[in-house]
Amino acid sequence: MTVAWSIVAGFLVITLGMLVYLIVTERQQKRDVLEATDHAETQLARMSGEQSTLEQTMRRAENADVLDQSVFLNTLISRKGVSWTKMFADLESVLPHNVRLISIRPHADPKNNIQLEMVVGSQAVEPVIAMLQNLEKSPVFDNPTMPTALPPTQSEPLYRFRLSVNYAQKF
Repeated sequence: MTVAWSIVAGFLVITLGMLVYLIVTERQQKRDVLEATDHAETQLARMSGEQSTLEQTMRRAENADVLDQSVFLNTLISRKGVSWTKMFADLESVLPHNVRLISIRPHADPKNNIQLEMVVGSQAVEPVIAMLQNLEKSPVFDNPTMPTALPPTQSEPLYRFRLSVNYAQKF
């Protein structure tokens, strides 16, 4: 019986030693994390101060024209960054052979997300449904919607569909 209690006591002492080691290790890791957090917060505060100083400099009356021109040019550059060739290549990969692209208008929102407004035509509805399915499966197109559809007329023999789809061009 004494031997069994000695073995249990030895096991408990080893377990206690492991627990003490884990507690000490966790405290050290907590200290390291707190130091890293304090350092990051200090850097963030310093950078926020620098940013506010720079923003105040840019908002001065003598710098307003330069700021407006900079915003305008950056907007133009971001909109010109869309490659029409790549856009048409991406559309070609999802467009069935019997669907015609009648018109396309890209729109860029303030976050530089591109939305394509398209009018497509087809002699039947099924190819356009296949195109919508292809758009949904494509990695560069997202959230296709079809707000309107027009039946054929005497002057326009095709079904016409207005489509809207988000486009994320891969560079």
